[in-house]
Amino acid sequence: MSQGEQSAYAIIAKKRDKKKLTKDEIKWFIDGLVRGDVGDYQMSALLMAIYLNGFDKDETTALTDAMLYSGKVLSHGPKAIDKHSTGGVGDKASFILAPLAAACGVEVPMMAGRGLGHTGGTVDKIESIKGYNVALGLEDFSRVLKEIGLVLIGQTGEIAPADKKIYALRDVTATVESIPLITASIMSKKLAEGASGIVMDIKTGNGAFMSTLPKARALAKSLADTGLRFNKSMMTVVSDMSQPLGNAVGNSLEMIESIETLKGNGPKDLTDLSVQLAGGMIHLAGLAKTPEKGVSMAKKALKDGSGLEKFRQLLKAQGGDPRYIDDYSLFPVAKHQTQILADKAGYIASMDCKAVGMLNVLLGGGRRKSSDPIDFGVGFVFKNKIGSKVKKGDVIATIYHNENQSKMVDQIQEDFKKTVVKISATKSKGPDLIREVKIYFPKKSK
Repeated sequence: MSQGEQSAYAIIAKKRDKKKLTKDEIKWFIDGLVRGDVGDYQMSALLMAIYLNGFDKDETTALTDAMLYSGKVLSHGPKAIDKHSTGGVGDKASFILAPLAAACGVEVPMMAGRGLGHTGGTVDKIESIKGYNVALGLEDFSRVLKEIGLVLIGQTGEIAPADKKIYALRDVTATVESIPLITASIMSKKLAEGASGIVMDIKTGNGAFMSTLPKARALAKSLADTGLRFNKSMMTVVSDMSQPLGNAVGNSLEMIESIETLKGNGPKDLTDLSVQLAGGMIHLAGLAKTPEKGVSMAKKALKDGSGLEKFRQLLKAQGGDPRYIDDYSLFPVAKHQTQILADKAGYIASMDCKAVGMLNVLLGGGRRKSSDPIDFGVGFVFKNKIGSKVKKGDVIATIYHNENQSKMVDQIQEDFKKTVVKISATKSKGPDLIREVKIYFPKKSK
């Protein structure tokens, strides 16, 4: 056994035995993984030990630090504020809140991901606009941010390369649902973007990664604590994902809904959440004394069209065709639509939000594995959601699909009736969209 293998073995055994790892031990392990001196099998063993025995705050910070500095780290000014969502179904808020915040003077450096599993990907959605380049290099990333105050690209190998390796292993070793590992994964990438503050939208509900409120709160606290240790201003918002956000699910459909929202015609839940998050970004950037004042500024940018204009600038800056904003027929939307009808009268009591996301994947709108192609045109548009009163035969949602998917569509209709949507005789209140909001600023050094 080589000296490196002995060191890796000792660190794995230490965490296996529920002992605290030092900062140097964690850094050595992560650096070794990136260099290739630590094997995937050794990293997998340590991940399981962390999953089972946990990391405390110091260990989580050390892991974030090691992953952060495994690649390049950017630096922007005090008005640079990013936003991250833990993902869900129909979550297209980034396309609304980022232009609104940028229109109010915030610099928004966004590196987004692709969809995997039941959650949609921001990068997949914006790629439904022809020509949009999500693969800018870091120099162009900084240039576009400086020029228009907003940039949105996909994750790059130059940023936190250790996370790319570790996430791939977590995905296949049943170690994804670990708050320390989630925290280090999210924060290493977000800190590397160079923002001075981050707004975190943590989803909760049956369509969320953190399905219960206590889990969502624990993750929110972990993210906030880690951000503060790196001297970042933080806002955590716990929001609902027990039904799709907005009405549209699917790449092109969600982009159309986002643009409609920027035009002031969006669904109430999507508009309210986007404005709330944008207001928080404006506040963290020091451009509004309170989050409420930030929300007022975001609403003004929505009403006067400056948010929409900022989105137009983003498309032009990154090669996207701005005509899509005014001509939705340019979007690759599936030509066939089939309605899903209520099979009885009553009130929509609940939805299996995760199932909606998986049915979108079934249609081709998402991926089962990272190499799967994406069909930009398929998806769902909901007409009724939780709390809605429906008569028998009323439209609950419309499926957008291709001609050769009739058998699949029949199965989806059956799934909606049996499991996805529950209709009750008694009226039920829709879920609260925003469960809680907390804001944290780092302590100023004396």
